[in-house]
Amino acid sequence: MPGSKLDPIDRHILAELQADGRMTNVELARRVGISAPPCLRRVRTLEETGFIRGYHADVDPRELGFEVQVFAMVGLSSQAEADLSAFEGKCREWPLVRECHMLNGEIDFILKCVSPDLSTFQTFLTEQLTAADNVASVKTSLVIRGAKNEPAVPFEVLEERLGRTP
Repeated sequence: MPGSKLDPIDRHILAELQADGRMTNVELARRVGISAPPCLRRVRTLEETGFIRGYHADVDPRELGFEVQVFAMVGLSSQAEADLSAFEGKCREWPLVRECHMLNGEIDFILKCVSPDLSTFQTFLTEQLTAADNVASVKTSLVIRGAKNEPAVPFEVLEERLGRTP
């Protein structure tokens, strides 16, 4: 299990940064119970080894005028690795596509898209997504409202699996 490679202090650092990535190193060190210099070294190691991939602000899309959120389920004509990779590359180019996940089952990919309005999304859907090479089918679902949006991982579950209390 990958999480078991980390010691409890590293996991505590990750949990704290996940909750508040803007805290100072001094505050982080205080929260995890170590001094600032080793805390900073640990954070840098976690960054270098890929446990920390970046730091981001949680921006409210609706406040910025992105009123529409859509999930698009995409079926491809071919699932050859080159075709899958080509589609993933296309998704990285499309600004309205915010997430792209390859799935097992009836559909090949699910895309999370945001758009300022329905007509902008419809233009993207008809002129780019459905027109893309290898796209056989697209089914869309408009999000009415969100009940939960937790981008973080549940460290309490990891600690429980490792037989420790968080």
